[in-house]
Amino acid sequence: MGYTLNFAAVWRSFDLLLGGLLLSLQLAAVALVIGAAIGLVLAFALVGGSAVLRRPAQLYVTVIRNLPILVLILFTYFALPQLGVRLDKIASFVLTLAVYSGAYLAEVFRAGLLSVPRGLKEAGLAIGLTPMQIRTSIVIPLMVRNVLPSLSSTLISLFKDTSLAAAIAVPELTFEARKINVETFRVIEVWMVTSALYVATCAVLAALMRAVERRLALPK
Repeated sequence: MGYTLNFAAVWRSFDLLLGGLLLSLQLAAVALVIGAAIGLVLAFALVGGSAVLRRPAQLYVTVIRNLPILVLILFTYFALPQLGVRLDKIASFVLTLAVYSGAYLAEVFRAGLLSVPRGLKEAGLAIGLTPMQIRTSIVIPLMVRNVLPSLSSTLISLFKDTSLAAAIAVPELTFEARKINVETFRVIEVWMVTSALYVATCAVLAALMRAVERRLALPK
């Protein structure tokens, strides 16, 4: 028995897919910002902190990087309320994604910090800058430029990871696609369109991030 493609049912609900796509982008963006803040703090602890700060940072990175993100999502959403921490499903997912990305960004930023020439820090001290001014005016800007390709990859990965939010009924792209699939039974059409949206969005994000990299690149 042949299968005839019919996208009419998908197009009728296309606004739901676009709404889910927008939410996926928002989840990824917020998680990246929070995760970057976590990763930056951890990176400084890993590079220049005392053992009191370095060891907890190492433990955090090791544990989180070796846990499946779906396990973290389910733990945050279902287990934390049993401990008295109650979050709605969107806040719960964003927190999980931020904690997860923070562990990976810690290593990215650590490598970026180590790539900043020591001579620049010494030059900052020589002209009277404080250690905090050196970090904010010299180290962090140069580090960000060095790690932009990795940040681009992280953003795209986080965007794709938002599909796991469907496990706790967050109405992002994959959740909306599953909903349309159940209502219309147009399995192939729904997932073809959803896949195209993911691929197109990742391509646009990659192009935008490459433009940012070129904009911030140091002149040769």
